[in-house]
Amino acid sequence: MKTSLFYLPSIGSRAEIECGMAGLRGDLYDRMLAELSEQARLADDLGYDSVSFTEHHFHIEGFELSNNPVLLDLFVGMQTRRLRVGQLGIVLPAQNPIRVAEDIAMLDHMTGGRANAGFARGYQRRWVDVMAQQTHGIHGALPHQHDEVDAANRAAFEECFRIIKAAWTEDLLAYEGRYWRIPPGATPWTLEATQRYGAGIADGVVRAVGVVPKPVQKPHPPLFQPFASSERSIRWCAEEGVTAILPPLHPRTEEHLIRLYAEVSGRPLGEGVGVLRDVVIAPTDEEALALWADSGLFCGREWFEPFGFAQGLVDPTTGEAPSLLDTGLALVGTADTVTRQLERLRARLPVRWLFAWIYIGLIPRARLNYTIEQLATRVLPRCSPAS
Repeated sequence: MKTSLFYLPSIGSRAEIECGMAGLRGDLYDRMLAELSEQARLADDLGYDSVSFTEHHFHIEGFELSNNPVLLDLFVGMQTRRLRVGQLGIVLPAQNPIRVAEDIAMLDHMTGGRANAGFARGYQRRWVDVMAQQTHGIHGALPHQHDEVDAANRAAFEECFRIIKAAWTEDLLAYEGRYWRIPPGATPWTLEATQRYGAGIADGVVRAVGVVPKPVQKPHPPLFQPFASSERSIRWCAEEGVTAILPPLHPRTEEHLIRLYAEVSGRPLGEGVGVLRDVVIAPTDEEALALWADSGLFCGREWFEPFGFAQGLVDPTTGEAPSLLDTGLALVGTADTVTRQLERLRARLPVRWLFAWIYIGLIPRARLNYTIEQLATRVLPRCSPAS
């Protein structure tokens, strides 16, 4: 099982966030970068596969200051030797797909072929509605939302995805879609240098464009989608060869979606699927639970539950919610406790990826470094391979 560290990242402790407007404080952002630098080098030395960042904007509250995950990837990549870097994920309906293809290809070159590519649909309307207005007029779509807003968001996402893959794999790109036309029309281009050294021009008009550079990894960097929780998203990931990252969901739902991915993709059960989990390790269970209360539980209650993420934890037949700790939906405790929790999880879900949610800022630096070190040295080596 490959293990990746997932960062929002938050800035500030619970007390600093509760004071209000933490996102405005440059000192907290600088402190986060310093801690991230230290943790990335530690993860590199300990053998973690990768680190990944979300994309969100306007986070004046301080919970998710990751407005440019590719820049954060580069920040980490320039300080590490083997650690891969990725995004969970770039919100495609609010992006220019050609710029995304260029940025990730450049990142792949600058890190020596260590880039992953993660793409998301976007659910926070405060920023998606603003950032997508010029290109798509798309809105954010909440988890479990199934209406015309969701349909348009998904259509824009899938179209951007097709353009990015074509930009990476085809020498010249021409595309006609619902949201994008590449080239956009009869753009005149009579430059003789293009006639001699380039391509894509016919009769003095741009007919196709060449998106460069191409990625180092062929045909393209590994692809991920966070955080897939519907049958439609799982089917799409399986058909497109995208690794689906499941958020914490009711065990029955998780098991159903993993079986569905295997059925659609034709791959062994668990291949192409990963899970996101809170991971907090401390010398005692009591200390770990206290740290989790001020990080994962605080962040979940204040920020994620209002968007509807808790609905996925409910039993689809009984309406009851399981214990997060007893079912391995959160990995919290001593190294021994977390080992047992992870072994139970892997016995139930033979997934190939664990994305460990790292609550930078909300957990003090030394305690968070302890979690990263203990997970790598004491927990993962003792967990038996998934059956």
